[in-house]
Amino acid sequence: MRITVLDAATLGADLDLSALSALGEAEIYSKTSGGEIVSRLQGADVAILNKVKLTEEILASLPSLRLICITATGYDNVDVQACRKLGIAVCNVAGYSSQSVAQLTLAMALSLYTHLPEYDTHVKNGAYTRGGVQNCLAPVYHELAGKTWGIIGFGNIGQAVGTVARAMGCRVIVHRRHAAEDFENVSLDELYAQSDIISLHVPLTEQTRGMIDRQALSRMKRGVMLINVARGAVLDEAAVADAVIEGQIGFFGCDVYSHEPFPVGHPFSHLLNRKNVCLTPHMAWGSYESRVRCLDEVIANIRAFERGELRNRVDVAKGTL
Repeated sequence: MRITVLDAATLGADLDLSALSALGEAEIYSKTSGGEIVSRLQGADVAILNKVKLTEEILASLPSLRLICITATGYDNVDVQACRKLGIAVCNVAGYSSQSVAQLTLAMALSLYTHLPEYDTHVKNGAYTRGGVQNCLAPVYHELAGKTWGIIGFGNIGQAVGTVARAMGCRVIVHRRHAAEDFENVSLDELYAQSDIISLHVPLTEQTRGMIDRQALSRMKRGVMLINVARGAVLDEAAVADAVIEGQIGFFGCDVYSHEPFPVGHPFSHLLNRKNVCLTPHMAWGSYESRVRCLDEVIANIRAFERGELRNRVDVAKGTL
């Protein structure tokens, strides 16, 4: 079996990929541009990728390709319908990053609500020492306890966030297609109107693309905290940037963007110096433990495919919100 990894850099330089060699001949590329995809996958039985886009045109030119393993839960970068027509199996990995993403989501909420970077700077720049007062309580910060945390999308990650938010004393309300057990289920309008904090944990679909637009933002509480750790394109990014600048959004945390890395002139470039904004480089999923689990899942997917098993096959079973 010939295995080709197209964008190993997205898994981190510290992750040991040598276990792939036990499955067959492994060719590993750190990065692959659009013009290099076809040549690098010629003769490959298995393609392993994270962000590389595989279109129907590309897939049709790869007659030996039997399996695509995506090192992520989302798979919108692969034309799955074309894979069905061409008889190419597609596997994702699910559940591996739930704790990592939940941790980053909570960290964003805590840091923004507590103004942690400002207090850290106050000590490190010498202002605390020079001030001669035992404490500093500005800017004013508030507790999460007693706040209403709205979660949109309640799969593995949403559930993990709901559990930690509840542990912090928040009232947790949920919007998803199917009612969540043991949590309060509400409509989107109710969630927008009631939430002090809203976090997004949905896949990117035609239904979720651009769902947080100007109309949705206008229905939220003024000063709401909005956290996006789902997909960048679920936001109307220009509308969100405007809402931050205008004060409709009081705190904004984001780890994902419609173009990654986001370019100069992106709407969020106007938010870079704002203390009520926390922007991270699509790292929420990537704790070391999470990446090890991800690689283990990919290896298990390949072995299952060789045995004829349908493990994590997104070309034969649709995911749920």
